[in-house]
Amino acid sequence: MLNLSPLFFTTLEHESCLVTNLDLKATQVDLISRVRTDVRNCLRNGIPRVLRKMGYTDDIPTPRFFTQGSWAYKTLNSPAKHPQQADVDDGCYLPLSFVSQTKKPSKAASVFFRAAEEALTDLVNERNWKLITDKPTCIRIEFSNFAHIDIPLYAIPDSEFQTLAKLAMERFGYASFAEALATVDQDIWTALPKDQVLLAHRECDWKASDPRPVKDWFLNEVDVRGEQLRRIVRYLKALRDWKWGSGGPSSILLMAAAAPLFVKHDRRDDIALLEVLAKLPQRLRAGVNNPVDVSESLTDRLGPEGVEEAALAFGEFEKALRGSVHSSSPSQACSWMCKVFGTRFPNEPDRIVVVTVVSTILATPATPGPSELVGRMKSG
Repeated sequence: MLNLSPLFFTTLEHESCLVTNLDLKATQVDLISRVRTDVRNCLRNGIPRVLRKMGYTDDIPTPRFFTQGSWAYKTLNSPAKHPQQADVDDGCYLPLSFVSQTKKPSKAASVFFRAAEEALTDLVNERNWKLITDKPTCIRIEFSNFAHIDIPLYAIPDSEFQTLAKLAMERFGYASFAEALATVDQDIWTALPKDQVLLAHRECDWKASDPRPVKDWFLNEVDVRGEQLRRIVRYLKALRDWKWGSGGPSSILLMAAAAPLFVKHDRRDDIALLEVLAKLPQRLRAGVNNPVDVSESLTDRLGPEGVEEAALAFGEFEKALRGSVHSSSPSQACSWMCKVFGTRFPNEPDRIVVVTVVSTILATPATPGPSELVGRMKSG
């Protein structure tokens, strides 16, 4: 048998591996961080200014922000091929009491979008970025050919808004929102939950949607199971990106499907990935729900044909990896892996190690191993 793990992950700085090849460059990470900060500052100052310009004269709260998605989970990969881009999600929040005092929910959603977009216009034009306003659930800013930032807009219960303020270690006041329009039947806040986070939607007005539980769920999974789980998710996303180019199973679907299948294998990322891939097609076909909301099907988003396409593709990946692990030729193993992962998989067969079956079995602990330290992104 062959141990391909040194080509998947290594802590030796002078040796390349798939994980480091999936990482964004330090200059790219720095650019994303600076753009996110500039966008946040622009919205903090700009949304209250635009709302006052629109005629809202009462005190207006300063928006809060919550990093979500792959950037927060630390599973963000660099783009595999054009036109893919690194996707950074940064939610913008206002308190529900403020938003809901506009009596028409549809008007409140459109006002929120309009205020945020107008607030961003000068910054976008100054930096020669692209402002995209046709996404149903967010505002998108393309600031580079390799990355964009999505800004979903939320109304959050007041107590939770205060929690975000404490997390951000800031102290900005908020009070009320001036009444705007008369009540219209079928467009009143009483039809919407008052105790949930609501996502502004260009077509559906508001939808109950809170990204925080998913983030907490995944970070807890990594705390309990170790950093190897995070790497397995990144490998699955890398397989998807090389196979599909665009589309394919969503990142949250891959996370939710893989986590229950994952078993830690000490220093053997290849075997840990292989065992997940062996069970992944069946799990996809059986249906995968949101881990924090079992009423939401993640596979339904793909549809039956998309689910079957994904199941077949990951089945082929499993065959390629299993064949590589059981191959007697390191060169052949590298060749197979480069076909499924693309050029980011190191073609360095001399670093592949020949091992025994016994040593491979022993790489699986009898009991869960100690969790590895996990650094977390902070809200602001």
